[in-house]
Amino acid sequence: MALRFDLQSHSTHSDGALSATEVVARAAAAGVELLALSDHDTVSGVSEAVLAGERAGVRVVPAVEISAVDSGGGGAGSRDGRELHILGYLIDHTDPAFEHTLADFLADRERRTLRMAAGLREAGFELDERQLSTRVAAGQPIGRPHLAEAVLGAPANAERLKDEEIDDIGSLIRGYLIEGRPAFRLRETPTVAEAVEAVHGAGGVAVWAHPFWDISDPDEVLATIERFRALGMDGVEAFYITHTQEQTELLAERCAADGLLSTGSADFHGLDNRLFSRFLAFETYGLEPNLGPIAG
Repeated sequence: MALRFDLQSHSTHSDGALSATEVVARAAAAGVELLALSDHDTVSGVSEAVLAGERAGVRVVPAVEISAVDSGGGGAGSRDGRELHILGYLIDHTDPAFEHTLADFLADRERRTLRMAAGLREAGFELDERQLSTRVAAGQPIGRPHLAEAVLGAPANAERLKDEEIDDIGSLIRGYLIEGRPAFRLRETPTVAEAVEAVHGAGGVAVWAHPFWDISDPDEVLATIERFRALGMDGVEAFYITHTQEQTELLAERCAADGLLSTGSADFHGLDNRLFSRFLAFETYGLEPNLGPIAG
């Protein structure tokens, strides 16, 4: 019987809606046997998740999702820069040097979030500052979903949001907070190479997350895989909730040809998330994932 795995999920330690313990409980209830809690630029919830997994009978892989700047081979400040995500698995989440590196990455992430908040205000939106200040006071990070909540929660925006058919966090993010939209702001660090190096330095394997979520052109995706492979990337998240069968087959075939790992996830964020709310909600289309050392 095939291993029931889901190798990307998020808790309140980044942009998820549930605690790390609750995420593991939901995964267990869904029948997940191998889980990764991969919060953005932090491993602060991993120990909690591992312990919860031991209680629930779920093996939790120490993981992280690092947001990185890719500039198509140029410098970080080049005009074609974009943000892509690198998943790190089997990392030593207790390594002080790795935690320090992630703290630097997270600080840049938070500075970028503040720049996007300013971008939303420049676009004419008001923000419900109470929602943001509550998270700050609790020592919790602020990401794009929280900015979206702050816009949705401000009564002054209601008429405009209705006119623009924006009615939830996802539609606000897609309309204003992704690449090419008015309030999007690019991170400054780390580069993809630095993210891969950080994962390897912590004893882990590096995997490019959801390629077709960020890049639509198949030829560009394949070319990016080759560039990242030259940087030492170990695998690709070939099986993903939004990937079509054609995209999945293309990625799995390239991973097999290049000797790369091929992982998968439903990218769980919480029960109320319109898209990322169910574990195991991704398809393998009859193909065999190659989890390598992640499978144990």
